[in-house]
Amino acid sequence: MGVYWAIAVRSFRRFSTYRIATLSGAFTNTVFGFIFCGVYLALWDQRPHLGGYDVTDALTFVWLQQGLLVPIGIFGARTTIELGERVRTGEIAVDLYRPTHLMLWWLSMDAGRAAFELVARGGVPLLVGSLVFDLRFPSSPLQGLAVGVALAFGILVSFGIRYLVALSGFWITDSRGMESLALVLSLFFSGTVLPLVVFPGWFGDLARATPWAATLQVPIDVWLGQKAPAQALAFQLGWLVVLLLIGRLATVLATRKVVIQGG
Repeated sequence: MGVYWAIAVRSFRRFSTYRIATLSGAFTNTVFGFIFCGVYLALWDQRPHLGGYDVTDALTFVWLQQGLLVPIGIFGARTTIELGERVRTGEIAVDLYRPTHLMLWWLSMDAGRAAFELVARGGVPLLVGSLVFDLRFPSSPLQGLAVGVALAFGILVSFGIRYLVALSGFWITDSRGMESLALVLSLFFSGTVLPLVVFPGWFGDLARATPWAATLQVPIDVWLGQKAPAQALAFQLGWLVVLLLIGRLATVLATRKVVIQGG
């Protein structure tokens, strides 16, 4: 495990070198936070308890959403995009020669990335938003702990999805089309466009049952006290186990296939 810890630490250091990009991203998320707040205030003025949220919940959702988009990897993440590129070009052969497990190697890389972006970008929009609006925060240390675990599970579930998308290049030779499809699904079903609680009927039930819901919507609902922590964490853990098992199987099948493009 020391090897994977070292990989995560070096990944953290690597992403910490992009200071200007990090500051620019945090600024952009903050600007979009104010834009979304304007939209949500108008929407909740017409529907005060839409989806079971009051206006404080809705505004808190906006600032948590903007802070977590990049750490969770809603738009994709540099680490798993690099993995897909290495599969496409054939450089993945170098990874397969390493005396490490392919999935654990890239999971460690993504964990280091997520840890840095959570520290450097996650809190900035929330801090700015809390200075302007009355936001909701965890009411007890136990709830705060549940939020931390839910966030960790959300990042891991996101990695599980992105890892499978990257490995699809072993069969379709280029994963970029799958990355675009995954981006659309992630934006819609994670709660990035709108909180999933506002979707009615069977469609809302379906949206809240997808693995993308476990990445963003569920951790935020734990923060807001909208979901019982035990129920929320069990839901995330279930998807995490499924995705990692599928990822393990896909890794075995992919390494046996040994189809290398461009090298």
